Amino acid sequence: MSWVSIPATVFATIDRLGDAEAAVYRNERVTFSQLGERIQALAAALIASGVSHSDRVAIWAPNSIDWVVAAVGLQSVGATLMPINTRYKATEAAPILARTKATTLFTVTGFLDIDPVQMLAASDTDLADLIDIVIIDGTVPDETMPDETVPDETVPDETVPDKTVTMTDFLARGSDISGATVEARCAAVGPEDLCDIMFTSGTTGIAKGVMMNHGQTLEQFDAWCDFAGLREGDRYLIANPFFHMFGYKAGWLACLLRGATMVPMAVFDVEDALKLIEQERITMFPGAPTLYQMILDHEATASADLSSLRVAVTGAADIPVELIRRMHTELPFETIMTGYGLTEACTCSGTQPGDDFETIATTSGRPAVGVDIRIVDPDGSELPRGEVGEIVVRGNNVMQGYLDDPVATAETVDADGWLHTGDLGTMDNRDYLKIVGRLKDMLIVGGFNAYPAEIENIMLTHPAIVAVAVIGVQDERLGEVARAFVVAVSGSEADELEILAWCRERMANFKVPRSIRFLDELPLNATGKVMKEELRKQL
Repeated sequence: MSWVSIPATVFATIDRLGDAEAAVYRNERVTFSQLGERIQALAAALIASGVSHSDRVAIWAPNSIDWVVAAVGLQSVGATLMPINTRYKATEAAPILARTKATTLFTVTGFLDIDPVQMLAASDTDLADLIDIVIIDGTVPDETMPDETVPDETVPDETVPDKTVTMTDFLARGSDISGATVEARCAAVGPEDLCDIMFTSGTTGIAKGVMMNHGQTLEQFDAWCDFAGLREGDRYLIANPFFHMFGYKAGWLACLLRGATMVPMAVFDVEDALKLIEQERITMFPGAPTLYQMILDHEATASADLSSLRVAVTGAADIPVELIRRMHTELPFETIMTGYGLTEACTCSGTQPGDDFETIATTSGRPAVGVDIRIVDPDGSELPRGEVGEIVVRGNNVMQGYLDDPVATAETVDADGWLHTGDLGTMDNRDYLKIVGRLKDMLIVGGFNAYPAEIENIMLTHPAIVAVAVIGVQDERLGEVARAFVVAVSGSEADELEILAWCRERMANFKVPRSIRFLDELPLNATGKVMKEELRKQL
């Protein structure tokens, strides 16, 4: 199929489905036709505000229908979407806005005790290119009434920038822009135009902007819909954040590609999720493994009607087989898929219908349609099946490059088009990929390579362990050794010496952690991944 642009594809779905329900958020229900009207109104306001083709427009806000309206609206005028992590502070978000010369920011006030508007007002970053800050929850903070939910040290200056405007006032600007003008701008957007710039976590330095275009995004996530079995009429609970690929491209965009109803959650809460599954008859519910574990462990789950659930899509290097089994029997999902992806290449692989629980839990499946995957040594030579090496991928899923960083782009994507992921893995004779860990996380214990993900996988089979993360610590004799951070099963009498003895029976001595720290919970980021840097700080 020949893809044109995201907005063209979205409007084709809108025209086809009309009065069908497109989205449910809190007490708001929106049909596809109503969603289309709101997108066109926002596009008109952007045109009236002077937003040009290829301008950068940012969204720094939690999941909502307005987030989708803003995203498709800005893409409809040829602008490039820049999602910003809702957990960011001004010291992280403001430099991104400045570096990219963003002209418009859509945001909210007071989410998770963070007020982006006041934080930006207090920032010393030059945001001269930022023309409008649009509050999509319809409110502008009163500068005479400080927001008590924001810590004083975060917002020393409780002022509101002159450029701040409510969504209502912003939309009013577009009243004189004709529908034909909006349609002409939308028609000018092509498959080679950038649809978004998504920023890496920045855990190894300054966050890098990953550029993707409309054509490759549509091609890949149409294939993702096939992989996940997403159908017209499905009801999709989207707990994954919209600033992340999982919530954006495999979330609301997938819904608009297939004609499914999106049910976004601004913040994941188990009881709220259970109510939504029951009331909205949710069929599709992707998420991180920790999300499903939280649901299974919650006392309210046993009495909830979850019979509508059909498909779960997850992914990680460390999923216990028992978790997959319980997801199938207790939640109960008919189909459970796992996969592997990254910001620079989106979805790279996935399991297949009919795969057994162990394959789903311990592998990331086969290469996705149109994607090649190899395991290579440090010289780039392909390794035999079963040997550990760096995962490299090639295909239309690979990014256009890092924004304004040709050096980093060349270091990541080689001359033959292979993207070097920095992830370590193996492939078996079925072409199934297994993630072993990160190059930077690999431990060298007395000259032997040890992979935290492998150690974590084994430890998760211990009956007293519900979650575990392994990092390396310095050791005078061996160079470095493993240390495990463990969350124990509630009510269990987990004992460090017993667990270490158990580990010695099940793994080579150089892999066995030398010590264990017990935590009530592991530090997780907004996408459910363990923040190992936070664990290292505890040392």
